[in-house]
Formats: sequence, C-alpha cells, structure tokens
Amino acid sequence: MSILSGKKVLLGITAGIAAYKSATLVRLLIKAGAQVKVVMTPAAKNFITPLTLSTLSKNEVHSSFTNEEDENASWNNHVELALWADVFLIAPATANTMAKMANGVCDNLLLAIYLSAKCSVYYAPAMDLDMYEHPTTQKSFDALAKANNVQIPAAHGELASGLVGQGRMAEPEEILTFIEDHLSAGLPLSGKKVLITAGPTYEAIDPVRFIGNHSSGRMGFELAKVAASYGAQVILITGPTHFNTQQLAIREVHVTSAAQMYKAVHKEFEACHIAIFAAAVADYRPKFVADEKIKKHDSTLTIDLEKTQDILASIGAIKKQQFLVGFALETQNELENAKKKLVKKNLDLIVLNSLRDKGAGFKTRTNKVTLITAKNEVIPFKVKDKSAVAQDIIAHIIQNTHA
Repeated sequence: MSILSGKKVLLGITAGIAAYKSATLVRLLIKAGAQVKVVMTPAAKNFITPLTLSTLSKNEVHSSFTNEEDENASWNNHVELALWADVFLIAPATANTMAKMANGVCDNLLLAIYLSAKCSVYYAPAMDLDMYEHPTTQKSFDALAKANNVQIPAAHGELASGLVGQGRMAEPEEILTFIEDHLSAGLPLSGKKVLITAGPTYEAIDPVRFIGNHSSGRMGFELAKVAASYGAQVILITGPTHFNTQQLAIREVHVTSAAQMYKAVHKEFEACHIAIFAAAVADYRPKFVADEKIKKHDSTLTIDLEKTQDILASIGAIKKQQFLVGFALETQNELENAKKKLVKKNLDLIVLNSLRDKGAGFKTRTNKVTLITAKNEVIPFKVKDKSAVAQDIIAHIIQNTHA
C-alpha cells in the first residue's frame, strides 16, 4: 500500500506548460489511494481546464476566492482548504509563484492556501533554463527551503523553448515516488523489502479441473498493505484470488500452482529482509495431469497424488539474516503442532490459527491468532478483523527486527 493511501492531497497548479502533466498526476495520486482536491491560479486555466481536473479528481476545482459564475457567490475558504490537506503539492511551480511564496505575496487563492498551510508542502519547479539559473530564482529556492518547503528537483531535458538543460518539471511518476520516499523516510520498515505469499494454489487434474482449498488470500493482502504503510517495498506472491492492491509500493506476482510459487519465492527471497508465508499451499498435486478433459465413464475415479515441494522448509534451510514468518492452520493439538513446525522449518515466528475457533480460518473477514516466537513465547490475541490482525503481526515483526 502506498504511504499516500488515505491521505488528503491538495494539488496546486500554476501557469506553466507542464500543467498538462497534472491530469496524469491526479490519476496517479488517486491510484495510490489518496483523496485529491485541486486549486489553480487563474492563469493556469489557459493550460489545462478545470473540467478535466474535476472529472479526474471527482472534486470541484477552485481557482478564485468566490464562485464567479454564481450570482450568490459563496466564499472558497482558503483556511479550510489548507487545514483539509495532509500534503500540499504545487506542480508545476513557476518562477513567478515561487517568488511570491518566498516573499509572502498573497494575490490569489493558491497563495492564500499556501500561507495558511500547516501540512508538508512540496513544489516541483518548471521553467526555462535561463529562468531556472537566474539568481533571483535561486534566491527563491533558498527562501523556500528555509521555510521547510520540500523541492522536487527539476530534471535535465528538452524545454518548451527548444533549449536543453535544467528546468523540466519532474515526470508525474517521479513526483509520486519522491513524495512517497520522503514521507516514508524514518518509518520502521523504510528501506526494507518484505516478501509475502498469499492465497491458495491450484493443482491441475486436467485442463478444466484442479485440487485447491478455500483460502481467499485476504490475510496475505492485508499484511502487504500494512507492511507498505510502514515504508516497506513489498513483493506479494499470490495464488488465484479476486483481491488486488493496485499500490505502487506493492509488486504483485501472480502464480497458480505450488511449483510456480516455489520458483517465484526462490527468485525473490535473497534480496528480502523479511518473509511472511501466509499462502495456503497445496501439500499434494496429481502425479499425472491429463492433456484432455477426463470423461465420466466409471462410478469412481482414482487420482494418484505426489507431494509438492515444501516452500517454507526450503527457505528456512537457506535463510541468512532474514526474519522468517510462517502460518499454521490446525484442527488438533494446535499449539504442539505449531511449535514443531516453527523448529523444523527454522522460523523466527509462527502465526497459529485454529479452525476450532469461531471467527478464524478461511473465507472470513476476521481471524483469531496466537503468535509463537523462536524463544518459545506464546502471545494470544482475540478475534479481530484481518486488517487488525495484520497490524498485530507486523508490529511484532518490527519490534523484533529493530531490537
């Protein structure tokens, strides 16, 4: 999940040709899970229309202190808009607007909001090479930095004038990544790669049938979202499921069978710091897979099964400094079996849940888990929503990897 998920982002657009990129920026912010409102300088409307931005953001676009088309014009409260925002991003930021910001000039709604803002302010300069290098622009940069505004550096490239040099506004994807990285700095999992497996695996019998289980994948996806919210880069290897994250900090790898998951996990594991195995991987698969659909002839059908490769055990055998977490779904001798699995597979933590417990198991929004550590600590939790369970698990991992 992106660090911007759930955040309120106010996007300020000033009168530069790079304003055409603002539509893409709005879409990326929304895809990252942010709520977006747009404020424009009056002249910015010459470069991109408010209608485009309001359609994409699903919010009214503001460019003046009052609604000029309304005979009973209401006031667009700049203080209210400033306090609404968790992040104020000005992109593009022209030399003119930056000079006004640096000197406290307040002659439009965007600048009034800027002077009222209590949140983090980011700005992405966009101008021609000579304007960018001019001493007064550099002075604006210095003043804005002293006021704790964060500059998203302009890129080197072809400019609107035809010159090539510094001044090109960063691309929308680069702006989003910059803000995510800046907000993530200092978070407990910042700079960490977390591998998570989720969902079931399907083992083919023939082209239309398979052996599977009832796992929905929800637990693994919730873990991925929480890990990302703490600054981690997440690799989510998932079997067939209807869930998706659509978060830039989470890279989804889709597989079907246990063999495919084994291969994907071993490809990604070495570069990871933490690995959480929440998938319900099939223990057995058909020894032979029919090339054609098996026709119904007899009253019974016998299928020879063979063991799948034990992904968790294979990773436990090669782990170095990684913190390794497994899951155990049990129906009898729960605690004893989970402890045996913890030792046998060289885990640092195992998450136990029992099908005997109401609210636990597959296809539910809740779970009831007990954490068992390599030090033989047993930490039970009450029934909770799986998102809250994910918080508990990730919090324990953070505590035990930062000690």
